[in-house]
Amino acid sequence: MTAGGRYVLGATLVAVVAAGLTQLVAAGTRPGVWAAVLTGIVVQGPLGWWLVRAAGTERFLLAWAVGMGARLALLAVAGLVIVPRLGFDMAATLLALVGVLISFVMVEGIAVWPRKRETKTA
Repeated sequence: MTAGGRYVLGATLVAVVAAGLTQLVAAGTRPGVWAAVLTGIVVQGPLGWWLVRAAGTERFLLAWAVGMGARLALLAVAGLVIVPRLGFDMAATLLALVGVLISFVMVEGIAVWPRKRETKTA
């Protein structure tokens, strides 16, 4: 399986698991958690795809830095502006957002790791 295929499979798994876990939170916090999950997927999905496609090239460090910056910016904007303005529960919403972002980082690592290993032995 290619790195892109592993990434799509992992991203799909993250989305399905996150959607399932959303049903376990209290009904009052559910809208914020849903917003966090969807926002995390929409922002992180394309950035992770870019990183996976850039693995093994000179663009990798740029993709990694932009992805890290986007994650930090998203958390800052969510915590300082979006969550308070929309009245979502701060803890539940930010925890869900961090969970999705960290899950995508793990998916990126899993998707890229075999490719990286193959390039070292070649």
